[in-house]
Amino acid sequence: MSDGWNSRAVHGDAQVPRTAGAVSPPIVQTSTFAADSAREFADLALEKRGSGFYTRYGNPNHAQVAAVLADLEGAEAATVFASGMAAITTTVLALVRAGDHVVLQRRHYGGVPSLLLNLLPKFGVTCTQVDQTDVRAFAAALRPRTRLVLVESPSNPLLDITDLRAVSALARDSDALTVADNTFATPVNSRPLALGADLVWHSATKYLGGHSDLSAGVLAGPAALLDRIWDTAVITGAVLGPFDAWLLLRGIRTLPLRMRQHNANGLALAHAMRAHPAVANVYYPGLPDHPGHATAAAQMDGYGGVVSLELAGGYPAAERFVDGLRLARRAASLGSVETLVVHPATMWQAILHADQVEDAAMSPGLIRLSAGIEDTADLVADVTRSLDAL
Repeated sequence: MSDGWNSRAVHGDAQVPRTAGAVSPPIVQTSTFAADSAREFADLALEKRGSGFYTRYGNPNHAQVAAVLADLEGAEAATVFASGMAAITTTVLALVRAGDHVVLQRRHYGGVPSLLLNLLPKFGVTCTQVDQTDVRAFAAALRPRTRLVLVESPSNPLLDITDLRAVSALARDSDALTVADNTFATPVNSRPLALGADLVWHSATKYLGGHSDLSAGVLAGPAALLDRIWDTAVITGAVLGPFDAWLLLRGIRTLPLRMRQHNANGLALAHAMRAHPAVANVYYPGLPDHPGHATAAAQMDGYGGVVSLELAGGYPAAERFVDGLRLARRAASLGSVETLVVHPATMWQAILHADQVEDAAMSPGLIRLSAGIEDTADLVADVTRSLDAL
């Protein structure tokens, strides 16, 4: 098979059995599967990450989308979940126990520090947050009982860059596993496993699905490690429905095509925003003056469609800017075909403590804009028009 991204997205599940003659795989909308004998029933019940026993244990639609995602990430295997938070929560619960320690970068999607700082201490697990832009900070945070190092690059919402190769090497030398959130980059733009990470996860609700019509999570990595996590996944029951798995597969078929436009729109908007006097700061790793640009250029093939900007007028300016946009929708999430815009300081107050919001540097004037696949000129004109009105 070709190594091209389009071909892999379309044919990455070629080895997974499907209904004869069905070009589009059928939705296997069943909760349970019948066995022909007691021996077969027992074998199916014990099979790791199977697809023919009980949908909480696995489903043919799960197997198909997991095969494509594993191929795109360069992983031995992949597993799907009901959401991105289900994927990372299950992973952490499976791999740590009381007395263990986790290293987490300071700027990360809000649900992850909420999990590690607010929930895990109840079970005797400690966490140290570090500046993700400083490799030495990761080295200093590692302890004998460190089991996991959680990274996200680019980060949400300020798009800081983590040196994935350097951090993964440090973790490996300390017998810790590196778990990388690849939601913002997608495998089209970055492959953390090739840079040394042990596991990669996504909120597949975003770019992988791409159409704001599903909730899903993905975890990819070595099969033996996924089997350990699968045991916990069966218990927690954060199962992806067959129809959502089918929708996710359909979305991934066009992921490489969509990412070209997301990348182009993100870069064009970043340049337009940086040139506007109403904008105090622009956060986008594709800009040459971004502090992490050199590292991003070394480990990414594109910079994505998410651009964050800080407006000089603070909260009032942020509200006026969002209200003035015609093509963007005020909505949570990102990575969809339509442009979405959020005010992070408002959105994340529900899941973070006040001091954690401050740590994330979410000023009142910060806006996160996720560029869709609209025409580049139309998006630039829309954003410029709204900025001019300030």
